[in-house]
Amino acid sequence: MRGVLILSGGVDSTTLLYKMLADGFEVDALTFNYAQRHKKEIDCAKAIAERLHINHHIVDLRSLAYLLGDSALLGGKEVPSCHYTEEAAKKTVVPNRNMIMLSVAAGYAEAHEIPEVFYAAHRNDRTIYPDCRPEFVQALRPAIRLATAWHPVDLQAPFVDMSKTEIVSMGLALQVPYHLTWSCYKGEERPCRTCPTCIEREEAFAVNGSRDPLVEL
Repeated sequence: MRGVLILSGGVDSTTLLYKMLADGFEVDALTFNYAQRHKKEIDCAKAIAERLHINHHIVDLRSLAYLLGDSALLGGKEVPSCHYTEEAAKKTVVPNRNMIMLSVAAGYAEAHEIPEVFYAAHRNDRTIYPDCRPEFVQALRPAIRLATAWHPVDLQAPFVDMSKTEIVSMGLALQVPYHLTWSCYKGEERPCRTCPTCIEREEAFAVNGSRDPLVEL
């Protein structure tokens, strides 16, 4: 079995990578540089791919950044220091980000005759980001199959009905090296522990009776 994975270097996609490998997949990982505020996640994705000796490509989409607005993830707004709220979420949205990445991944998969594309959308994000919702997956799946007619590609989002806590639980069982991952929006030397993704990440470890290894360092 072979699959293409969108690998950000964060908790969710890294857990999915380890799950795919445990399930017997040969994985081609794509990491996207879209001129985000910092490159720590990209560096993490590279380190994880090297550790596992998997095929890994960093895709340069920096030229699109000026088209995608002033998201906090692109450095246009201040990173919010709070849990996810509607107002905080709006600041962190990069318009249509997953759709863009999945389109590239589907093209790569078809070109290399790889039958499946995976991404790690999960339940916590569905109220915040439209392209993490089951409806999006259900709509895009047939569209990708129609767009890849010569070597049809199936879209897979196996975490779409799972919470971050459940994903971390799976990852702990798979011995995912979470110390090599990065989630913080600010990209400083250590996690800020105040931005929405830091808070959500720490809570997921805590519910599992564990502690985020980046906080322990």
